[in-house]
Amino acid sequence: MNLTIQSGQLAALVGPSGAGKTTITYLIPRLYDPTEGRVLIDGYDLRDITGDSLSRQIGMVTQETYLFHDTVRVNLLYAKPDASQDEIERAARAANIHDFIAKLPQGYDTIVGERGYRLSGGEKQRVAIARVILKDPRILVLDEATSNLDSESEALIQAALKPLMKGRTSVVIAHRLSTILAADVILVVDQGQVVERGTHAELLAQAGLYARLYHTQFRDQLSV
Repeated sequence: MNLTIQSGQLAALVGPSGAGKTTITYLIPRLYDPTEGRVLIDGYDLRDITGDSLSRQIGMVTQETYLFHDTVRVNLLYAKPDASQDEIERAARAANIHDFIAKLPQGYDTIVGERGYRLSGGEKQRVAIARVILKDPRILVLDEATSNLDSESEALIQAALKPLMKGRTSVVIAHRLSTILAADVILVVDQGQVVERGTHAELLAQAGLYARLYHTQFRDQLSV
């Protein structure tokens, strides 16, 4: 596999289940290291960059949201320990979660429970988005899956993600046609390989795997 994503680009990863999309996104923050080859950011091998430096550059929002058994405030401050209350609230408002937090028994000082079990899936994801907004990373890694959420939660999350992706390098496992159409480059992954790359129109014209995925998975979203 050999691929390049330019600074500031929105790169959408699409492909069948099990193709390797999540593995690609896990290589970027060094959740995995490649057994062969290299992963570079700005020309530097990730293995030559300190963990703290790499962590500051990258923000992740995954399907599985990890929250600590602590307050909402502490879970948000994990991204930026010196953030002020005003910064915290601005990030929460941008993620469409401030009003919900304000109604909790102790507001931002409410304990969310182990892995955030006291919050719904959509609420946890919006807290995770607020955490990334507060961090303000150069690189965003996002799994856009919202299939297990109700339509209202999904709409709130999509509204929060749109400005989050603006102006930064974003690598998105795309499940929505709107993200795919907005992408600067679409990378089609199959069996651990990038088999096609290009824009939506270019890939449809190739009549390959992307065109088949579009007609089976994404085309019905045109009416949504």
